Amino acid sequence: MYHNIARAPRDLRVYRSLFVSPTAFARQMWLLRRLGYRGLSMSAAMPYLRGERSGRVAVITLDDGYVDNLDAALPILQRHGFSATCYVVSGSIGRYNQWDAERLGVRKPLMSAEQLRDWHRGGMEVGAHSRSHPRLTQCTDAQLRDEIHGSKATLEDRLGTPVSQFCYPYGDADDRVAGVVREAGFDAATTTRRGRAVTGLDLWQLPRVQVARHHLLPQFALRVLSRYEDRRA
Repeated sequence: MYHNIARAPRDLRVYRSLFVSPTAFARQMWLLRRLGYRGLSMSAAMPYLRGERSGRVAVITLDDGYVDNLDAALPILQRHGFSATCYVVSGSIGRYNQWDAERLGVRKPLMSAEQLRDWHRGGMEVGAHSRSHPRLTQCTDAQLRDEIHGSKATLEDRLGTPVSQFCYPYGDADDRVAGVVREAGFDAATTTRRGRAVTGLDLWQLPRVQVARHHLLPQFALRVLSRYEDRRA
């Protein structure tokens, strides 16, 4: 689980961990490939998550849809023959992180529809991250349908391609929310719950391994390639 692939702004007050530098990201992708892992988008990984295939795979996800994902992450992913899923807030396409800009003190540019199409043409996947990045468990049933069904419809209309993957803002999900995601036609959904996804888990409430700014390469390897995160779930 990544967010920004960029150096953290010097004036950022909080959540500097959401930034992973392009140099660090490149080293992490290099290590995965060197160890025989394939970096995959969520859709490409579905056969492995369903237990239909086996192999050394690492699913790469990026939350929110920042421009730096296109500028910095895409070339690195392509260099290694990897794919990845970028989860997009459909109501903020081409704008900025309205849900936390005031708290962070930084407006981070989000990809426009054309940039998202560039991401997709580059071999990557676009997933949905709701319409407005709310805490979904606090939404009414009507709001839930708008946030979840609506984000899928908007992205598919803007991009002209199916959108089959969802990510819960803030990792905020329960059975009611997951049920609406499944009803909307998404194949799977990711949370921020710690742990590695394995065959047999609920595909609509999958855990992830967060990669943060302060993680050195040995820490990245420990978290991603061992049971370290599973034991802390």
